[in-house]
Amino acid sequence: MNLKKFSDYNTLSQHTAEYIAGIINKKPDALLCLASGDTPIETYHRFVALVKAGKVDISQCTFVGLDEWVGFGPDDVGSCSYYVYRDLFNPLNLRPEQVHVFDAKASDLASECKRIDAVIRSKGGLDLLLVGMGMNGHIALNEPGTPFNLGCHVVELAESTKTVGQKYFETETTLTQGITIGLRHLAEARNVVLLVSGEKKAPMLRQALTGPITEQIPASIIQTRPNARVLVDEAAGSLLI
Repeated sequence: MNLKKFSDYNTLSQHTAEYIAGIINKKPDALLCLASGDTPIETYHRFVALVKAGKVDISQCTFVGLDEWVGFGPDDVGSCSYYVYRDLFNPLNLRPEQVHVFDAKASDLASECKRIDAVIRSKGGLDLLLVGMGMNGHIALNEPGTPFNLGCHVVELAESTKTVGQKYFETETTLTQGITIGLRHLAEARNVVLLVSGEKKAPMLRQALTGPITEQIPASIIQTRPNARVLVDEAAGSLLI
């Protein structure tokens, strides 16, 4: 596990954008799975700038969605895919065949899980998995207690996730389940980045990185990945040596 602290959010975001570009420059047909949420927004803005400046060619890349609220999709403000399309996929002008996100409105969610598993398998696995960390230590929508060996699956959301998730919606919204990449994919990905920002994440980050490796703290799985990168700003890393 390789921990790097950055002085502020913008410096963290620039480094992360350049790291993503570096992965693609080494493997132009890379398969990338990138998180939604607040933390990576500036990373995506800066990555788009690198692409538009000709510093990286994404024409052969494939992107997989990390997770989604069940019952929501890219056209729903507040959905996970809405923000990834807004901040990354649309500005990059990706072709439809370059993007695979969960259809969380599908009548058969188990088949959706198998579909995304199959996309990852057909490409030989993820070249980069970039994730954030929830306040309860979740990774993607893998809530506390989720087995580390699962692939894509449907999950019952923790109460804290339902509460925090409201910030993405304009009005109070009922959230019950999520559909998500599993932690097995994290264990198998060639490159993993855990991106964490803000003082409020500091206590859980310390627990995840220095406490026991346990399914009750999904982010603790990062300790099992010697080549994983944990990229944090000074605030998030304030309780780490």
